[in-house]
Amino acid sequence: MTAATTYLEQVRAELVQRDPHQPEFIEAVDNFLKTITPVLEKHPEYVDANLIGRVVEPERVVQFRVPWVDDAGHVRVNRGFRVQFNGAIGPYKGGLRLHPTVNLSIVKFLGFEQVLKNSLTTLPIGGAKGGADFDPKGKSDAEVMRFTQSFMTELQKYIGPDVDVPAGDIGVGGREIGYMFGQYRRLNGYQAGILTGKGLSYGGSLARPEATGFGLLYYTDAMLQANGEQLAGKRVKISGAGNVATYATQKATELGATVLTVSDSNGFVYDENGIDYQVVKQIKEVERGRIKEYADRVSTAEYHEGSVWDFDVDYDIALPCATQNEISGDQAARLIKNGAKAVAEGANMPSTPEATAAYQAAGLLVGPAKAANAGGVAVSALEMSQNSERLSWSFDEVDGRLKGIMEHIFKASADAADEYDLGHDYIAGANIAGFSKVADAMMAQGII
Repeated sequence: MTAATTYLEQVRAELVQRDPHQPEFIEAVDNFLKTITPVLEKHPEYVDANLIGRVVEPERVVQFRVPWVDDAGHVRVNRGFRVQFNGAIGPYKGGLRLHPTVNLSIVKFLGFEQVLKNSLTTLPIGGAKGGADFDPKGKSDAEVMRFTQSFMTELQKYIGPDVDVPAGDIGVGGREIGYMFGQYRRLNGYQAGILTGKGLSYGGSLARPEATGFGLLYYTDAMLQANGEQLAGKRVKISGAGNVATYATQKATELGATVLTVSDSNGFVYDENGIDYQVVKQIKEVERGRIKEYADRVSTAEYHEGSVWDFDVDYDIALPCATQNEISGDQAARLIKNGAKAVAEGANMPSTPEATAAYQAAGLLVGPAKAANAGGVAVSALEMSQNSERLSWSFDEVDGRLKGIMEHIFKASADAADEYDLGHDYIAGANIAGFSKVADAMMAQGII
């Protein structure tokens, strides 16, 4: 056992002892630790500085109550969170998630992933994440407004254009961002750079809604081309029907692939002729309906309850875009049996460790979430740049920059894998490439 391996085991043991009830966070750290040994062997000074012990500990964790009044006049209380994980390379940056499952473990796992993801974009932004265990589904606009105003009343104490710039995530779209921005403006005056994902009329960026889904496909296309393949003509299975899945479906279709499925928490639709992303947009973005309604409108589509990953059909590429740990080891084996040769993760950590091990054992090309779904935060950072310049760029300019960033992320990951003789292990490559920039900054700034 090398000194680096012993050190990493000590870091993990301390982490588990401190946070034994945070499984998602520990899983995210484990996925990172198992890939970073070669870097520590090359840089023993990182061990001497206990760099990994500092990287896996958030710089700041804020938890607060969010009281609000529902339409019946009842006072309700939720928990709000903001984890400012690492600001070594720039202001904290990361989304806000509104979902009943949100807890400290979820927010820390997302914040930790965000540190590496943001580093990969090459843009000067640190990593953070936040949200609340509030469910916007089934709530009126007035209830969502009252909740988000209360949430921002507390959150605004800890954010700012050069300090921490939140964005949207699951449950936080244009409506929620608008209400939060309005409350911040009421309390502090107009500052365009305090949130991203804003409406175009008050400082938002063109191509922001499309960014994560489009970026996922730009990354996937780059990964396939580097391995002698192309996206055109491929059959693709996508999970989810939210922002990421919808725009991934659009871009995959535009690049010549056939998307066979989309899903939500109840079930999925399958269409051999290809999913019509415009119908999905109408149902999910305009009507806020359920995906089963797609089959009522498109005669060639079938609706099935359950997980899309339990559905057998021949396909080439898997793009999980729903939520964390949505693909188990057994489902990964099924995915491989169905003929998939590549997986690119549009959601954060959608594959369990057993699923990831199965992909790698079968020789699949794997684009990890911290690399493949970085398009959203990349365009968020571009929105920050436009706000700072008080300018607005065209859709094509933003989209072109996004494409370049995603292609760079793949190349940086592949180059890091090559540097450490890791072959096509783009998971390790992404971890190493993202970590290296943060490590250099932390070492330069001393023990803080």
